[in-house]
Parts: sequence; C-alpha cells; structure tokens
Amino acid sequence: IGLFFTLYLGVPQITRFGEGMKQVFGGLFQKREGGKDQKSLSSFQALAVAISAQIGTGNVAGVATAITAGGPGAIFWMWVTALFGMALAFAEGSLAIRYRETTSDGVKRGGPMTYIMMGLGPKWTWLAVVFCLGTLFSALVTGNSIQANAVADGLNELFGIEEWLGGLIVAILVFIVIIGGIKSIGRVAESVVPFMAAAYLVMAVIALALNFGDLGETFALIFNGAFNPQSAVGGFTGAAIIMAIRAGVARGLFSNEAGQGSTPIAHAVAQTDDPEQQGRMAMLGTFIDTVVICTM
Repeated sequence: IGLFFTLYLGVPQITRFGEGMKQVFGGLFQKREGGKDQKSLSSFQALAVAISAQIGTGNVAGVATAITAGGPGAIFWMWVTALFGMALAFAEGSLAIRYRETTSDGVKRGGPMTYIMMGLGPKWTWLAVVFCLGTLFSALVTGNSIQANAVADGLNELFGIEEWLGGLIVAILVFIVIIGGIKSIGRVAESVVPFMAAAYLVMAVIALALNFGDLGETFALIFNGAFNPQSAVGGFTGAAIIMAIRAGVARGLFSNEAGQGSTPIAHAVAQTDDPEQQGRMAMLGTFIDTVVICTM
C-alpha cells in the first residue's frame, strides 16, 4: 500500500520533502496560524503530538531488538519501511484534513474512523467501528502499557523505585496533561518534543563521535546484511535476509506508526484547511522518527 501511494501521489517523499522541511522548521518559530483558535492545534503542534507518540521504546529497544533478531541488515529494511511509510503518512495526514467534522462547540476532530465514514460512505461505518476498537486496544497495550513499563523499568534500575510506583507516577503525569484536552496536549508536546528530540540527537552524536572510526564498517555491515544471502544458523540460504526484512519491517512499523491510523487523529485537529500541508507534516514525522532518530 505504501508503494501504491508512492506512485499514485507522485513520490511525495522526494517531490514534497523540501517544502515539508521548510514548513516544519518554520513551525518552530511560528507556532500559531491565526492565533485565535483555542480549540485546535497549529500544524507544528499537531506534528509534535504525533511525534510524541512515534518516538519511544521503538527507537531505543526496538532498534536493538531488530539488530538482535535480524542482524545489522534489519536497519536497511527499517529505512525501506520508512520510505514507503512516508507516502502512507502523507496520505493519512491529508485525508485527516480533507474529511473531518466540527462539533457544535467548534471543536475539530477526525482520523481514519471519520474519513472512512465521510469518504467511503455510511455503509462502511462497521469498518470505522472496527478501527476504533483496534486503536483503543493498540493505545492501551502496544502503546501506553509498553511505554509505561519501559519508564518503570528505568526508574527501578536507576533509582530503585518499585515498578508499580513508577507506573503510577507516569499515569498521574499523563492524566495531568490529557485532562486539559487537546490544547493542553498540544502545548506540552510542542514544548517537550523538540527538547526530547534534541537531547536524544546530542547524546547520539556524542556516541557516534566516540566511535567515529567504526562508522564506515557499520554501514558496510548494514548493507551487507541486507543483501548477502548467507544462511542463518541451522537454516537455508537466504534465511538471514528474510529474518532481516522481518525484523526491520516490524520494528520500523512499531517505531513510526505509518499506516496504523493513530497519528492522523492528532493531525485532524490542526489549524489548516490545506490537506497537502498537513500531509507533508505527517510525512516528515515518519522521516524524523525512523530515518533520523532510529538510524542514529
């Protein structure tokens, strides 16, 4: 499907990439478009909310897991997943703006469940319901539970805090943010996400600088592992490539959520009526998450 959207939309990963980058970094300094709408988010805030969900254990433990399961070649297939995922994200972000609803009190809302019903018609309501149930399960289990568990583990190992207490601390902090509604989530995300990403990148650059002599060999291992048809232990020739693809694709999808349908819910409340503009924002979220942060 990512390949389909890549061709159907005219390779947006390349043709709209430059404009998207200008838009993202322009959003850092111009956070509100119009400044009067207190019930929706700026395009940059919507991107920050989306990235806050995309960046997490998938970028840290997920990459390590992919290399452990599929070897260094898994990283290459993670890149491929992100490349086609960018086209998927562009489509999701665009549809979120093209088909969304405004409530009686002026709040904009949307996402796949909305563009399924508005774009495909009422007879597809059952699919919208299935999506909502799947997203609810995913948010509780593969999203919040895994992330909260990772934080609780970290607090336990670093400070000896009991894991149940660490989980409770996370729950209270999240509650404080979300009880204020989408504007509260947007304000926190646009403040925390750039700092989080910058801190992550600075630490990654330090680690890369300390191991600078190994970078060339590292990339050689990535490309060699992606295409070398060696046999896995006890397996057939080519099994290693299959394992690398399986691990890279799985971790890539877990990391950037492209095609999963969760990030368009955030993009749907952006203060823009231009579907392409928000599509570019969504696309850049996948690029920043997987191509930049996961690789580093």
